[in-house]
Amino acid sequence: MMMIEAHAPRTPHRMPLRSAGQFLCTGLLAAAMALPCLAQSTAPAAAQSTPATTMPSPDIAMSDRLQALYPSTHFGAVNPTPWPGVFEVVMGANIAYVDASGQYFLFGHLYDMKAQRDLTAEHKDTLARIDFNALPLSDAMKEVRGNGSRVLAIFSDPDCPYCRKLEADIRSLTDVTIYTFLMPLASLHPGAHAKAVSVWCAEDRIAAWHATLWRDETLPQADCQHPVDRNVALGERLGINGTPTLIAADGRVLPGAASKEQLEVWLARSTVSAQGAPQPEALPR
Repeated sequence: MMMIEAHAPRTPHRMPLRSAGQFLCTGLLAAAMALPCLAQSTAPAAAQSTPATTMPSPDIAMSDRLQALYPSTHFGAVNPTPWPGVFEVVMGANIAYVDASGQYFLFGHLYDMKAQRDLTAEHKDTLARIDFNALPLSDAMKEVRGNGSRVLAIFSDPDCPYCRKLEADIRSLTDVTIYTFLMPLASLHPGAHAKAVSVWCAEDRIAAWHATLWRDETLPQADCQHPVDRNVALGERLGINGTPTLIAADGRVLPGAASKEQLEVWLARSTVSAQGAPQPEALPR
């Protein structure tokens, strides 16, 4: 797996141009052939007055229609939206909006201006979540600051400059429990694996981590039973391809070296997640 270091927090991934082009070409060709057939087949159905109990729900019917129109494209969930006649279509990490005919697609964000909510961002946030309770926390270094009420996990590399920046920025962060998974990116930092092992094998792991990241000290080389290789494999399974990557207790993922102020806002959102969807930043009025 090719890994990269994460820079500042990034925007969600966009569909690769090649995939988008292939999707559109396939879609236009399929639409040209299939839409007349759909128009012909729906007329008799209306005349037969099929009982409502046998009719598929609008989202299931829309999903079937899209798959028939574009058989080479994999569609995930298809959901109705507050916008009449418009459906949300999930395709991997991408969300699009399509009209009832299945011909017209819109790639962008759907806003509820009255409620000041970015509906697309909220749903993408949910799709990208990781089950925090499934993380093997025994393979992470645990640090409790203050009352430890806020919880997050960080996948970090001792030789990653952006990890150092993050650690410097959050040095004064308090009332938090941090689980640090040592995840050296050997393809970028050949010496990081040995450093990660030395940190884990130190008598005081957190002190060794702070010495390495805060003060750039060189630790005595050490070896012992360690979870470093398991952490790298875990990162691969979770789709984490850069460091630092942060995971909130409610499963939200934040890649990159966020500032303390950004992290405070991000953590605050997880404290209300049990009461409902986190509120995004207000939109311009």
